[in-house]
Amino acid sequence: MDKKLSRRQFMTYLGVGTTALVGATTGIDRVAEAASKVPEKVEALHNWQGNIPFRPIEPTNQDDIILPRGFKYDVIAAWGDDIGNGEKFGYNCDLTVYFPIQNSSHHGLLWVNHEYIGTGSLFLYPSSMTDEEKFKIEQYNLGGSILEIKYEKGRWQLVKSSRYARRITANTMIDLTGPARGNHAVAGVTEVKGTYANCSGGATLWNTVLTCEENFEEDAERWGRNLTHYGWVVEVDPFNPKSKPKKHTSLGRFSHENAAMTLSKGKRLVVYMGDDSNDQYFYKYVSDDTYQARLGHQNSRLLEKGTLYVADLEQGVWLPLDINRSPKLKEKYKTQGEVLVHCREAAKLLGATPMDRPEDVEVNPVDGHAYLALTNNTKHGNFYGQILKILEKNNDAASETFSFEVFAVGGPQSGFACPDNLLFDRKGNLWVSCDISSSKLNKDNAYKTFKNNGVFFIPTRGKHKGEAFQFASGPRECEMTGPWFTPDEKTLFLAVQHPGEETTDPKNPTSRWPRRDIPRPAVVAIRGF
Repeated sequence: MDKKLSRRQFMTYLGVGTTALVGATTGIDRVAEAASKVPEKVEALHNWQGNIPFRPIEPTNQDDIILPRGFKYDVIAAWGDDIGNGEKFGYNCDLTVYFPIQNSSHHGLLWVNHEYIGTGSLFLYPSSMTDEEKFKIEQYNLGGSILEIKYEKGRWQLVKSSRYARRITANTMIDLTGPARGNHAVAGVTEVKGTYANCSGGATLWNTVLTCEENFEEDAERWGRNLTHYGWVVEVDPFNPKSKPKKHTSLGRFSHENAAMTLSKGKRLVVYMGDDSNDQYFYKYVSDDTYQARLGHQNSRLLEKGTLYVADLEQGVWLPLDINRSPKLKEKYKTQGEVLVHCREAAKLLGATPMDRPEDVEVNPVDGHAYLALTNNTKHGNFYGQILKILEKNNDAASETFSFEVFAVGGPQSGFACPDNLLFDRKGNLWVSCDISSSKLNKDNAYKTFKNNGVFFIPTRGKHKGEAFQFASGPRECEMTGPWFTPDEKTLFLAVQHPGEETTDPKNPTSRWPRRDIPRPAVVAIRGF
C-alpha cells in the first residue's frame, strides 16, 4: 500500500475523464505507467502521507465501523441504554456536541440529537399497541440526550451517577423568543410542546447547544400538532438541569440542518443555516447588537433581535427577510412574525436561489470562510453533490454581498458522494460525513462503488486541497453523523444513525451492529489521533 495505488485512488487524482483508460488496465503497474503522463499528480501521490494524519481506508460493506490502522472506537451509548437519572438513550442519533467539564478533554458532557423514528414498528413497539401508546413512545425517543462521559481505564464511558444526565423530548415545554413569540402566525402562543426531528445543529459561544428541527411535518400531522410550532432552532443549556429550552424564531422556520455560529468583524453574531430540501435556500442571521464575552449566557439575547437573510447566488447578495427592509414582503405579510414563520415562501418571493439540498454549513477557523454542503438533487441530475465555499466581501461575515466557488465535487472520481455533515479541525482541514440513501447503497446504480456511508478528510489548503481521503466506513445501511472533536482533537465523536434501515424482518435484520442482536443507533468515540 505504500507504493501502489488502488483504481479508486488513481481516478481521484486524474478525474472523471480517465474512466475508459482505467477500465482498460488490468494491473497496478499499468495504472502507474498511465499515471506517469501527469507527473505533477504522481508526485503528489508519492508524498501524500506527509499531510494526511492517517492511512486512508477503502470503501467497504462490512457490518462494522472500519477505521484506519491505529484507530479504535468505543460505543458510549446505544438506543435504549440507561444514561442516568432514570432516563434512556433515544433513537436515531445525529448531532453530537462535546462540552468540557473544567476544560477537560477527558471529562465532559455530550449532547446528542435524536432525529426520527423511521421503521419504528419493527423495533419500538408491537403492532397491537394503540396509536396513543405508540405516540408516547415515539415522542420520548426523539429530541436529545445529555450524557456525562469520561475517558478512564483506556476507554470512553458513561457516568451513570451524573447529576447532568437529562432528556429533552417531543413533550418538553419550550419557550418561544423573537418576533413570532405570541404572534397570530403561531396561534398566539409563547411556549410550545417539545422538539423533535432534531437533525444537526451547533454550539454557541457561551457553551449551550443549538439543536435544529428538520423534517417535522409528517409527525406533527400524525400527532395532531400545530405545524408552526416546529421547524425552529432550539437552544438548550446542558449544564443546568432546571433550565428551559428556547426556540429562537428570529432564525426562521424551515427544515433546519444545522446552525454555524461565528462573529463579524464588528463582533456581531452571525449564524449560517441551510434548508435541507430540494430547491430550498441558504440563510444567515446577523444580530443587531454585539457579542460580549463577559456577559456569558446573557449573549443568548443576541439570537432574539437581528436580521435574517437569504442568499441570491446569481447576484451575490444577501436578501433581508425583513418586512421593513424588503417592501415586497408587505404584499403578502402583515408582521415580521409571519415572515419568519413562512420563511420558504418569503425567500421565494424575494427571488432567492433554490439549491440542491443545502445541508450542513461550517466556518473554517483558518480562513474564516463558510463552507456549505449541497447533498444532491437527482431531479437536476445532481447525484453526487458538492461543497461550496462562501467568500463574504472583505471577509466579513456580516457583509451583505458575497461570491462563491465550488470547493469539492462528489462522484466516483473523488471517492465520496452526497456530503452531509461538515466539521473543521483547528488546522482548517474539513471532515465530511456522507448520506447516500440506504435504499440506494450497494445497488447496481450510480452509488454502488461507494459501498457503506463513511467519513472523509479533505484538506482546504496545500498540495491535497480539495482531495478526499476516506477515514471511516459505517455499519450496513447507516449514516455516520454529527462529527465533533474534543478540544485536544484526540477523540472524534460520531453518531451512527439507522444501521440496518432496510430491515423488513426483525428476526433477520440487515445489520446486527453494535451488539449483534438488533441494529441500534449509537454514539461512538474514536481514539487514535
